[in-house]
Amino acid sequence: MTRPFRRHALRTLAGAAVLALLPLQAALAAPPRVALVMKSLANEFFQTMEDGAKAYQKEHASEFTLIANGIKDETDTAAQIKIVQQMVVEHVDAIVIAPADSKALVPVLADAAAKGVLVVNIDNKLDADALKEKGLVVPFVGPDNRKGAKLVGDHLAKQLKAGDKVGILEGVSTTFNAQQRTAGFQDAMKAVGATVVGVQSGQWEMDKANTVASAMLREHPDVRALLCGNDNMALGAVAAVKSAGKTGKVFVVGYDNISAIKPMLADGRVLATADQFAAKQAVFGIETALKALKEKKTQKDLPASVETQVVLVTK
Repeated sequence: MTRPFRRHALRTLAGAAVLALLPLQAALAAPPRVALVMKSLANEFFQTMEDGAKAYQKEHASEFTLIANGIKDETDTAAQIKIVQQMVVEHVDAIVIAPADSKALVPVLADAAAKGVLVVNIDNKLDADALKEKGLVVPFVGPDNRKGAKLVGDHLAKQLKAGDKVGILEGVSTTFNAQQRTAGFQDAMKAVGATVVGVQSGQWEMDKANTVASAMLREHPDVRALLCGNDNMALGAVAAVKSAGKTGKVFVVGYDNISAIKPMLADGRVLATADQFAAKQAVFGIETALKALKEKKTQKDLPASVETQVVLVTK
């Protein structure tokens, strides 16, 4: 082989090697892909959460790519499981999830973690026993729902006396945040000596809550208040109170501080709600995931929880 030809061949090989490395370098340089998996986007709370996450990503576009997903209604657990499975197929680096069910999502999230996807839990806490069974550690980034509901219940309690009857409209009963909000309401009612005549699920939905509240008002015509696990259900309860001709006679409280509730806070149809800062909740979860990815932490290295703020909102 002549020297000129040898030099040409070596340059060709070197050039080919550089070209072969380019896709690898591009992949290494690509920002992490974070999937935000929410519950019902028909609920204003999760719309606000998505908007907040997208705004945050826009401000940090070079740091990560956001893939936002949500299900059609709060109880469509199967659809949310499929979303998680699809995100794993698409090789996202992290999943930040507000699970529709505290137990049912654990197996698919365990599978995602086993395949190297970082998992962070927001909004509704995953069941501790289900996580332990799978040997999975998932940080919960969010507020203390029991504490937030007690803030609302304590404010309502100022309008009640011992023996007054109240009803509780719970979210999806298998979800941890629904259970915790009910517990917080019950804590406040026990402290004032009020009688809880029933705890029934409104499934986080306005129409379902309207049906439940209407039945509760018929069964207990002397009920003094309806404590609702979210503002969507509070909207349904307000409508039920109006239909029963009891506006101003039955107090209604909620949780979430969505924009639709604010006119009702202003005119007294809703006495109080709690703000857990929907626009920031997803951001807190995303920040936790990004920090862990940057520090190359594995799932088991993540913190157990990161508590975020919840405040009372009244007129």
